Amino acid sequence: MDNIGVDVDGYLDRIGHLGEQTPTADVLRRLVAAHVRHIPFENLDPLTGVPVADLGPESLQDKLVRRRRGGFCYEHNGLLRYVLRALGFEVDQLAGRVVWMKEPGPLPAETHQLLAVTVPTEDSRFLVDVGFGGQTPTTPLRLVIGDEQPTDLEPFRVGMWPDGGFRVLESEVAGRWQPLYLFDEHPRAEIDGVVGSWYASTHPGSHFCTTVSACLVVDDERWNLRNRHLAVHRADGTSTKRELATAGEILDVLAEDFGIDIDEVTGLEMRVRAVIDG
Repeated sequence: MDNIGVDVDGYLDRIGHLGEQTPTADVLRRLVAAHVRHIPFENLDPLTGVPVADLGPESLQDKLVRRRRGGFCYEHNGLLRYVLRALGFEVDQLAGRVVWMKEPGPLPAETHQLLAVTVPTEDSRFLVDVGFGGQTPTTPLRLVIGDEQPTDLEPFRVGMWPDGGFRVLESEVAGRWQPLYLFDEHPRAEIDGVVGSWYASTHPGSHFCTTVSACLVVDDERWNLRNRHLAVHRADGTSTKRELATAGEILDVLAEDFGIDIDEVTGLEMRVRAVIDG
């Protein structure tokens, strides 16, 4: 798909990027760092019964840039993919199977989207993922096996999963390496993203449809909201946790701390109340 409909300048203004726009590793790092600090991860559309069906550039730009909303992985990485291609990067859409915080069991479905980005002057591709919620990497990661890769928050590494020949992205949390998702480097077609997004935003068993979720990087902190629970995790390893008492308080946090325009989300307060009281 081409990049018709992508307002690159509008996107760069949204994330506060004023620097170079050439396809280099430094520009890629700056774009990722700015994106995760300005566009929140959130699931308010699926939560209120609105499927995430249109992943075209105009639709994603309208929601995440013009309407100052956030979204989930298919929206974040979808928009960034269009922008990076417009800037001259070579970008493939990949698919992930989420294993983060899950008990061992059958292989999960491909319900996550990530990107593999080629930079002309670099000898390895980069894993770019600006849409993995509370463990979103804040910098591009080289697609090499085994190397611990520092970020301004926790370190990450790409490993090999014991079964199936998958790669696995891991992050170090509280001194332990935790698997986030399995993936391979085979590019996925546009329709694969559409199907995954539809499933994740409509299936009754999808946590995107049943849980209030928002995440944002603020300087050197991760702000994570899950239903009533607001947690702030810092680069030095300390955390602050707070329980929100009412739906109104949750809406205030979404608007004030995560910068989401909640006024356009029809029925949000009623749905949040049903979730936290259910």
